[in-house]
Amino acid sequence: MRSNEDPQDDLKVTAPKTYAAGVPAVAHAIEYSLAQAGPRRTALTLLSLNQTKGIDCPGCAWPDPKHRHKNEYCENGAKHIADEATTSRVTLEFFAQHSVDELDQMSDMWLNHQGRLTEPMVKRPGATHYEPIGWDEAFGLIAGELNALDSPDEAMFYTSGRLNNEAAFLLQLFSRSFGTNNLPDCSNMCHESSGSGLGETLGIGKGSVSLDDIHESDLVFVVGQNPGTNHPRMLSALEETKRNGGKVVAINPLPEAGLLRFKNPQSPRGVIGKGTAIADQFLKIRPGGDLALFQMLNRLLLEAEDAAPGTVLDHDFIAAACTGYDEFAAHVRQVTWEHVLEATGLTRAEIEELRDRVLAARSVIVCWAMGLTQHRHGVPTIREIVNFLLLRGNLGRPGAGVCPVRGHSNVQGDRTMGIWERVPDAFLDRLADEFGFDPPRRHGYDSVAGVRAMRDRKASVFIAAAGNFVRAMSDSDVTEQALRSCRLTVQISTKLNRSHTVCGDTALILPTLGRSDRDVQATGEQFVTVEDSMSEVHQSRGRLAPASPHLLSEVAIIGRMARATLGADNPIPWEDFEADYALIRDRIARVIPGFEDFNERVARPGGFRLPNPVNSGVYPTPSGKAVFTANAFARIDVPPGHLVLQSLRSHDQWNTIPYAMNDRYRGIHDARRIVMVNPDDLAELGIADRAEVDLVSVWDDGIERRAKGFTAVAYPAARGSAASYYPETNVLVPLDSVAEISNTPTSKGVVVRLEPVAAP
Repeated sequence: MRSNEDPQDDLKVTAPKTYAAGVPAVAHAIEYSLAQAGPRRTALTLLSLNQTKGIDCPGCAWPDPKHRHKNEYCENGAKHIADEATTSRVTLEFFAQHSVDELDQMSDMWLNHQGRLTEPMVKRPGATHYEPIGWDEAFGLIAGELNALDSPDEAMFYTSGRLNNEAAFLLQLFSRSFGTNNLPDCSNMCHESSGSGLGETLGIGKGSVSLDDIHESDLVFVVGQNPGTNHPRMLSALEETKRNGGKVVAINPLPEAGLLRFKNPQSPRGVIGKGTAIADQFLKIRPGGDLALFQMLNRLLLEAEDAAPGTVLDHDFIAAACTGYDEFAAHVRQVTWEHVLEATGLTRAEIEELRDRVLAARSVIVCWAMGLTQHRHGVPTIREIVNFLLLRGNLGRPGAGVCPVRGHSNVQGDRTMGIWERVPDAFLDRLADEFGFDPPRRHGYDSVAGVRAMRDRKASVFIAAAGNFVRAMSDSDVTEQALRSCRLTVQISTKLNRSHTVCGDTALILPTLGRSDRDVQATGEQFVTVEDSMSEVHQSRGRLAPASPHLLSEVAIIGRMARATLGADNPIPWEDFEADYALIRDRIARVIPGFEDFNERVARPGGFRLPNPVNSGVYPTPSGKAVFTANAFARIDVPPGHLVLQSLRSHDQWNTIPYAMNDRYRGIHDARRIVMVNPDDLAELGIADRAEVDLVSVWDDGIERRAKGFTAVAYPAARGSAASYYPETNVLVPLDSVAEISNTPTSKGVVVRLEPVAAP
């Protein structure tokens, strides 16, 4: 869809789908691609998408199989790449026609549909419009503002997971050369709880499994995750699990179509047959109940061992590789059925059936996403999952392990490259040895702390490489106030978004090449690299002519900012890096373990996999062992007349940007301001199906946060829960409501009341 009209809600509701993909998914993908990019560009991009020397899909971080189909992409991947390959353009005439205030009144979808940015623009202090600016002047402006700060810590360097490895490495190098560790990123808002929980227990904040492990596992848990929309190619992997005799358990508050049945459009069974049933058991859990569920599951495994000693737990593994077992076991035995059933909304029979499936499985994998991480007790939940896997030795062997499924295509790679406000000293030591400067050691701001710093005027320059920070963050009103209080905001972007309209006193838009664009530098055509959810590192090489001759690559933009800011006598060869990305990879190879011979290894078809010490029986924790933990029982307390709201994406949405007003699998059409609630809950609350309501969140700070004008839709959600789309509901989450330890906003555990809107 391309439209110059701002979309309005015109809700239509159909029955939720009971399967994902199939012929309709192919039709929708092709329709969107042709409308955005036309036949030629559609063919060039789709036939190259996820191929060994082609374009890495920017849609998600699901890994590529060893043996790839010529059409190795999903419906949403096709839409993502078509959205970038659009033939629509945002020119200087567009900015002359539309003031910043006017653009700020338009929807996220409308802004995105205007097309690719074409040249650098500036909004000067007091100005109402963006106007053109030359690249050299733009870099000089940035340098002047940065060098005028009283402290480097008054600047922030944000990135989303769409940034490639080479540019991410340069961004953290620039930030630390300038003198700050203020490197907030999108991980802070999504999987930071995974990194914290896994780091504490296993010593490394990444997943341990490969795609082959998924295929070979006896039992795969899919928890707090909707692969049909957010990682559709995962369904092909789960189909392979089922084909090999494995089982799948889905644990989620909503009955998502992709977890029910998958019609693989690349097989006759998926086109004309019934497809493959995915979930052998579906547990419709209350939001935030996963910690309680895994604690009871662990108690039941201990009791099964009591009843048949030596047959349930892996005592040899526990004795040799683990610590903290006795304290954990004593603690988890105190968990009661009463509390667990209340927290989960499940029945005892459902949980005991799950236990029996676990006892029958020789290998188990637990996959999860933000349905677990964006809760106040997200980190304890991840730790409890590790307890569950340790009990039966389900780590470091085929078909078993932990599998946090990342969203953005390179969010894991950015963290590996050093995009982290709390990077370990060992990384900084290697950086110092390689580049001959002393990096700052003081920890920097993450995303939440960064908003506080801007709000409180402790930070006044915000530079974002990719992403849409203002719409990704919680507490929308506070976040917008914080960005507007900055002296300078800089957005390195491919397309227009809300972060260009919510901006500082001076604001720059620096347009960059997209993943699908050819990147030609002084030494010839370049490629970049990314790291997927399973630590596979591979190439991405654009195929299309750039959207404008005025675009620079992300590597070039970051390098030129650094040269302008740090001065000509800075010893880091920024200009050489821009000319030849292989030189960046040589430096990465010397700084980051696992990247030895980077250029040679990534040139091989499919790239290479980074080592994970857990798979070699090595746990880089202080004790050198995997850590059992005793996690305090936690649940979300919900006052009478209230529900627990989780925010989520619609099917026609990528991250913060809707591509259309539909959520086809859930049966929602032509609307986004809706809230899905179990019909029995609506009846108890006295609210009719399709009634207009305001969502009002309830917090201890006494501040009323209200999202106005939503339509209540009866939906088969877990009792006591509600679901609605973000970023529209970000306003309901206070900045200070975060997960313990990880500081991740609690976007999946928002206690709300539904307040009916009186008819006019």
